Amino acid sequence: MSSPSDQTAQRRLAAILSADVVGYSTLMSQDEEGTLARLRRLRRQVIEPKILLHHGRLVKTVGDGFLVEFSSPVDAVRCAVDLQEGVMGEGEASGAGPLQLRIGINLGDIIIEDDGDIFGDGVNIASRLQKLALPGGICLSGKVYEEVRDKLPYQFEDRGEHQVKNIGRPVRVFCLLEGMDPGATAGLRSVAIFRDKPSIAVLPFVNISQDPEQDYFADGIVEDIIAALSRFRSFFVIARNSSFAYKGRSVSLQQIGRELGVRYVLEGSIRRSGKRIRITAQLVDAGTGMHLWAEHYDGVIEDVFDLQDQITANVVGAIQPSIRAAEIERARRKRPENLDAYDLVMRALPHVWSLEREANDEATGLLERALRLDPNYPLALSLAAWCRGQRIVYNWSGDVQRDKSETLRQAQTAASLAHDDPFILTVLGAALTITREYQRAASMLDRALSLDPNSAWAWNRSGWLHNYRDDPEVAIEHFERSLRLSPFDPMAFNCEMGIGCAHFIAKRYDLATQWQEKALAAKPSAVWIHRTLAPSYAHAGEIGKARASVEELVKEYPGIRISDILQALAFSKEVMGRFVEGLQQAGLK
Repeated sequence: MSSPSDQTAQRRLAAILSADVVGYSTLMSQDEEGTLARLRRLRRQVIEPKILLHHGRLVKTVGDGFLVEFSSPVDAVRCAVDLQEGVMGEGEASGAGPLQLRIGINLGDIIIEDDGDIFGDGVNIASRLQKLALPGGICLSGKVYEEVRDKLPYQFEDRGEHQVKNIGRPVRVFCLLEGMDPGATAGLRSVAIFRDKPSIAVLPFVNISQDPEQDYFADGIVEDIIAALSRFRSFFVIARNSSFAYKGRSVSLQQIGRELGVRYVLEGSIRRSGKRIRITAQLVDAGTGMHLWAEHYDGVIEDVFDLQDQITANVVGAIQPSIRAAEIERARRKRPENLDAYDLVMRALPHVWSLEREANDEATGLLERALRLDPNYPLALSLAAWCRGQRIVYNWSGDVQRDKSETLRQAQTAASLAHDDPFILTVLGAALTITREYQRAASMLDRALSLDPNSAWAWNRSGWLHNYRDDPEVAIEHFERSLRLSPFDPMAFNCEMGIGCAHFIAKRYDLATQWQEKALAAKPSAVWIHRTLAPSYAHAGEIGKARASVEELVKEYPGIRISDILQALAFSKEVMGRFVEGLQQAGLK
């Protein structure tokens, strides 16, 4: 394409998508009328609606090809993936076999003619990239890749630099969806999802009351939930503009999942009756249609902003463990020979959170396998660090100093790779707590909570840190907040245990025993609880229960001594002295 000579032509930076139909001439020679009809139908039913959905401008169509302008490279790549899936779906529906596209995308300066046509190197490079793409594939320039690499849930393959026709400098090329099986039925997006980012769309909540004013309230809740979920670096969350495109439309969740490329969908409704408001929300697996979680919330209109905040916190707190459980089950069902690093991490998760010795060994083995596949996988590094930290805290370590050193090393490495991930920062905070670097631990946990104030585990670890710093009242507040955010979390018993220890610190020994008994009832296999429960009984004057508690401890930890417990715990010197006194009264040496 040549540039127009008009020196006053309008210029702007744009993302350009160039596409054409693979083997069009052959298809025309075989069935001219049928191919033309299919192409027209494809443009009308798939290409034009998807370009509109992703905020693109169809510049022109030329034979079997078309050119699209986007203001955002993110929208351009999303549209490209959506187009490939839509074209494949059209072929399956027609029974005639899929048409296939080649797509190239570039980001560059363009010249716009009065009639809307575009020219320039930005367009030429997109056209050259399209010719480099394999059938069903997408090729991006390095400029596009740099803009979308951390914003989209796709895996890209670096194809190196290519010298393309009429362009002076080599172009760095990245490919997506290359070599896809045109007969695949699972959908392109399921292949493109990042290994470590389950994806979710939050749809506009339906206003089923008679009051149209409630639309604003419902939209506000959805926007808050999207913003809160976006803080989870372990999720890919569809932006508001894309999910709100479905407002007022009757579309199946499975179709929405395919069109937005997401695995999970959150939907809901709002109903107002007088001064009362009821909000319902449910989380659905878009692939299967299975409901993973549902809840309703009631409030009054006078407290509308407080209610909005409460609903956002509760929904976000419930979504994370629900999706985590679904991802674990998904990985569990995969055949062993097909497991990748992400699958291995998902299989490890329930063992990580069980806080049991054999489970810790199982989790460690799975995480080591994941790290052999991907040594720089931040989540695997972080969980491996936490497993090693557990061995110290729960008296399972055969080499405490080595485990402390490795815990900190792995946690710091993970944080250097994902410095804005709240979960990974929380693990580093926990590791620094284990090594008794409380000031740095507080800094990491504060940072994690500023990034994600709805992280139940960050509040849990903050509660323990306040316990270790002799601040039991704040510790209890943080444990209670963790429980409110995620009451069915596998770590809930650990919050109850933390509240019990906070009461011990405050010398409320009756409450200390009650809360630790509650934790032990919820998790009977957590025998390590007896290390602090026994001295709580002793200080509460229940020596018989204290001795029985120590007996249970010794069954699981033959030969354990008070010095071993002191090495594992991180409380202040004064609190540790009271633990020692209570353990001695209970008969431990």
